Amino acid sequence: MAKRPQNESQIRKLTKLGKKSLCVTIPIEIIREFGWRERQRVVVKKLGKKIIISDWKK
Repeated sequence: MAKRPQNESQIRKLTKLGKKSLCVTIPIEIIREFGWRERQRVVVKKLGKKIIISDWKK
């Protein structure tokens, strides 16, 4: 797969997952920067018209 131009690399689509959920992929560069792994728990918060995704802490 060809690499996207830099100005388009942050554009993502929502994908249907099951009957009642949608998902969005996060660029691998961001995942690696945070050191996140598959199946890691994260917290999703709504802030106005924005979504904040952060690491889950016990």
